[in-house]
Amino acid sequence: MKIKVGVLFGGMSVEHEVSVISALQACNALDKEKYDVIPIYITKNSEMYVGEEVGKIESYRNIPQLIKNSHRVILVNDAGKTQLCCYPPKKFGNNIYDYIDIAMPVVHGTNVEDGALQGYLQTVGVPYTFCGVTASAIGMDKYAMKCIFKDNGIPVLDCVTVHSSRYAANSDEVKKEIEDRIGYPVIIKPINLGSSVGISVAHDASELEEALDYAFGYADRILAEHAITSLTEVNCSVVGDISEAEASECEQPISGGDILSFEDKYISDAKGGKQSGMASLKRKIPADITPQQRDTIRDLAVKAFKALDCCGIARIDFMIDNDNGEIYLTEINTIPGSLSFYLWEPVGVKYPALLDRIISLSLKREREKKALTFSFDSNILEGFTGGKLGGAKGGKL
Repeated sequence: MKIKVGVLFGGMSVEHEVSVISALQACNALDKEKYDVIPIYITKNSEMYVGEEVGKIESYRNIPQLIKNSHRVILVNDAGKTQLCCYPPKKFGNNIYDYIDIAMPVVHGTNVEDGALQGYLQTVGVPYTFCGVTASAIGMDKYAMKCIFKDNGIPVLDCVTVHSSRYAANSDEVKKEIEDRIGYPVIIKPINLGSSVGISVAHDASELEEALDYAFGYADRILAEHAITSLTEVNCSVVGDISEAEASECEQPISGGDILSFEDKYISDAKGGKQSGMASLKRKIPADITPQQRDTIRDLAVKAFKALDCCGIARIDFMIDNDNGEIYLTEINTIPGSLSFYLWEPVGVKYPALLDRIISLSLKREREKKALTFSFDSNILEGFTGGKLGGAKGGKL
């Protein structure tokens, strides 16, 4: 019997459109001999839709029409089975559209990749692929991520973090702290976004103010770190879990400026209207680095993956400072664009096999979770007859 996979994508995120591309790539690549695939589109208003049009990339040219032609659903746990129930419910007839055995959230950015959607799926009780709640949340928070990696001996650049309220109250103080602690050039990033959204490099005070204003338009916290001037960017994917993980081939993305931009990643090479996500990025595979650098990056990628207790697949991005040869981990992407399938094909792993392994890893995690105890019998409510609720002392609640 085939496994029913609900591929969730979209959501209330600035990376909404990128998610659509990544997810439909995955839907097309899943082995139809093993899986029944149900695409589930999440609108920017966090409403879920299913239907024939949802799985067609051309339908997203007119999203209002797509929604009109589709069925809104909600996830309902019914005796351990996750139903896709019509919403609002019909007055007559069957309200169950279908069911899913496992959810594959191919989502990017805040409100979906950052543990929010994972927490929802976990609460509903449906097994899901990729990282759990904690790893997803930390992987999206660039500062928290850096702290954990640094504590595990993984090299990262020092940084300054600033909240928008502090910047609004005293912007001059913030700019001086960044100038004193980081200096120029400095790269400014929203603390919880991916796909290079909201990122820019400042070379002087005027550009710093522009970069801060730009980043705060996307997030209420930003991160400032030194911008390496002679830079080689290298990305590496990892598949596995805390027990066993392996690294892919390394890639060297080619940028059109100081940083790898959103346009570099998703737009500049999408000719003829065909959107290919991260798979269309200009890159060198394998990366033009030494064998020793390749080994170091692949080892650090696996170490970082395990340090966050990741599961499934992730892409870990690195920087090489060409002036001194130092290697720094930039960030981890717990649900990478295009699921980094293009990094596995050079080492003999085709996309359908990669997705098959990701699903197997999530089912393994689900089996391990079921072996744990999440509740125990107690009688603390048995004698409660009403009245004042108190603390645990003196026999009160």
